[in-house]
Amino acid sequence: MKIFNKIAVITVTKEGKAIARRLQRGFSKSKVCRFDGSKGKVKEITKEIFDREKFEGIIYVMALGIVARLIAPHLKDKYRDPAVVVVDDFSRYAISLLSGHEGGANNLAMQTANILDAEPVITTATEALKDTIIGIGCRKGIKKEDVVSGIKIGLKKAKSSLKRVRCLVTIDLKAKEKGLREASQALKIPLRIISRMRISHYQGVYTKSEFVLKKIGIEGVCEPCA
Repeated sequence: MKIFNKIAVITVTKEGKAIARRLQRGFSKSKVCRFDGSKGKVKEITKEIFDREKFEGIIYVMALGIVARLIAPHLKDKYRDPAVVVVDDFSRYAISLLSGHEGGANNLAMQTANILDAEPVITTATEALKDTIIGIGCRKGIKKEDVVSGIKIGLKKAKSSLKRVRCLVTIDLKAKEKGLREASQALKIPLRIISRMRISHYQGVYTKSEFVLKKIGIEGVCEPCA
């Protein structure tokens, strides 16, 4: 996934500030600057950030409607506007609002969702029309080539193709698995991370494994992830 050099996180509530701290820790390879927009400062902060043009990504932790009104006067075009993502105060959703493709907001929304264990909301047609999600469970130290090969074999059996894949999905335990990340980058398909806690509450039908349950505390990975 794309690494954003500088990210601004703007909050207005106590809950938002806590989320901003989580994002600052999660985006460990980026310089994350937190801005407190409470006490009527959010409009002024927004103007300053857009005027400077120093931030590749901006994450607002507040209502989407508020953000739409805040940024509207400062928009130029899709080639110059920063990626803008909106997160609610309960960190349930990470919404790609502006510059989904050119600015990388879709990518930023996915990374934000991975950090917060939130649902990424991406509405650009290119992504919305993709109907295949690939759940992946793997051994520690798996190679990129094995992941790519497995994906292609699975797609062939499913009579699908890489062009139809919306994202790869795995659990938090595998979030830093080098082979998975390299495969995601090589295929140019985003990697989504889901917590084991969410999987443990999933009530859908999938193949359950006693072995996996003993190892990591949940009854499956690839099927419930997908």
